[in-house]
Amino acid sequence: MKRKTTKEILTESFREIAEQKPINKITVKDITDNCGYSPATFYRHFKDKYDLIAYDYVTRIEEITAKVGTDGYEWNDTLYDGIRYFEENKSYIRNLLLNTSGMDAFSRDLAVTNTAQFTDYILKTSGMKEIPPDLEVYVRIYVYGTVQMLCQWLTGELRCTSEHLAELFENALLEPLRKYMK
Repeated sequence: MKRKTTKEILTESFREIAEQKPINKITVKDITDNCGYSPATFYRHFKDKYDLIAYDYVTRIEEITAKVGTDGYEWNDTLYDGIRYFEENKSYIRNLLLNTSGMDAFSRDLAVTNTAQFTDYILKTSGMKEIPPDLEVYVRIYVYGTVQMLCQWLTGELRCTSEHLAELFENALLEPLRKYMK
């Protein structure tokens, strides 16, 4: 039996509160009171609630991307699982977008994290030690565009199913990136 870490418990506590309260109104004390820890315990693991949010997102995305290359799991499966993650957590993510330092701050963090994950995947599958500058630009163009569309989908500005969105993201993949994503 795997026991939850303190970081996981604090993250779950935050998510529980975020289901009913705008994120910009949640305090560290709210988080720690909800799970029975002290603020000092929180600060041993996180700088602030935004550090917790980043940890939560990175952890969940790493769980999805870690499957790439195992048991026939391919890059496009990552797209579908990633979109499903956003769909299953839509109200929480919408809360993040609308009630943190602004949608731009959260979408920028998403783009930075997703760019790193995408780059790591290319390095892993290609055997390259580093990404050539032109390829890095293509990664950023693709990631930043898909992140903006994802945010619009989450806030209701773009209306389509999660499956269709994943398909659109797969079709939008720039040609120079396609050979690395098979």
